[in-house]
Amino acid sequence: MAKQVKPYVILIIGAGSTGLALAAGFQKNGIKALVFEKDASLTEKSRDWNMGLHWGAAVLRGLLPDTAWERLQSVQVDPNVPTKVLDSMYFLNSQTGERIGAAEIDNFYRLKRSKLRALLAENLGIRFEKKLAAIEYSADRTTVTAKFEDGSSETGTMIVGADGARSVTRNLIVGLDSSASCRIPYAATFAQASFTQEQAIQLRSFHALYLAGIHPDGYFSFFGMQDATDAEKPETWIFFFYISFGSTLEEQDKMAQWSNAEKLRLVKQKARQYADPWKSAYEWLPDDHPVWYMGFTDWDPGAEGHHWDNHGGLVTLAGDAAHTMTYQRGQGLNHSITDASKIVKAVKSVISREKSQEEAIKIYEEEMICRAGNEVRMSTQNTAMLHNWEQVLQSPLMRRGLKKD
Repeated sequence: MAKQVKPYVILIIGAGSTGLALAAGFQKNGIKALVFEKDASLTEKSRDWNMGLHWGAAVLRGLLPDTAWERLQSVQVDPNVPTKVLDSMYFLNSQTGERIGAAEIDNFYRLKRSKLRALLAENLGIRFEKKLAAIEYSADRTTVTAKFEDGSSETGTMIVGADGARSVTRNLIVGLDSSASCRIPYAATFAQASFTQEQAIQLRSFHALYLAGIHPDGYFSFFGMQDATDAEKPETWIFFFYISFGSTLEEQDKMAQWSNAEKLRLVKQKARQYADPWKSAYEWLPDDHPVWYMGFTDWDPGAEGHHWDNHGGLVTLAGDAAHTMTYQRGQGLNHSITDASKIVKAVKSVISREKSQEEAIKIYEEEMICRAGNEVRMSTQNTAMLHNWEQVLQSPLMRRGLKKD
């Protein structure tokens, strides 16, 4: 039997959805976990988005107390629309508006990220303004210390880096040369906006929650709800939509320097070649409406040079920090929640003395690297195919929808 280390304290770096779900899972199982977040609060950054939870729903339920799971409906982009046992996401030829396909989805929760984080964070006692600077390991391989930029430190039994696609934890354990996300020659311009009552009703008539569009010119697009809390006031609804397109790294570097008005102008030009709802939504945006632009990246934990030393199970990665993937196939949150569940299971096996910490974390990492690494590669392939009209019908999204591979 493996020797149990007491007290058992998990240090979680990052208060995103992964880190908070992980902490909630530990709390549910009576295991002490401390969450460290570099920002001053969960709401410090104004940018918000939404995420799809489907095959990972049962996994998340296992991490949450029943009282929190029962309120999951309240954190959906529209809490007034019950989650269907079976729903469909429609794919349109976004130039003509013709439907070219549909993906059936079981129990598809469309969650507003800020609301999900607030739900997961309840009673966790997050430590804010803690930016990781270094990691130190004890000589006897029983403890690990997180050192922060403010000069403070915390020692625990394990560190889990759940600090996102630009993970500092990943930088520290993989090395700067290999830890940087791989840039992909695709980019997107995102918008969130409210409209007049009449306009909002018209835009939502295409689908209550989400719609995907594929353009023959090599563009992919999404249109859906971000917040429809007040069902009786369409003018308060917030829509979330984007157009993505092929863009070389040189073009991305140039566009990153553009003004907001220039980025909006370009995407409005593309939207003129679209059918509704995209055409009208972009046309109705004022020329000074804020948008954000982002080049696509990935990071495959199974790629050559991406292996890390976990120092006998003292440090590991989860979520986007472990497997940054493109988002058109909607798999990121589901894999991240699965990571959290498997880490909780691993730690429980250590505390119960069924496994050593080194063995338990090795098992977690081997499974995660295979499962999520495969999805990173599939999602990147999917992104390329969705931007190629000749190949789009063979893309994983069109063939498999949002189902787990």
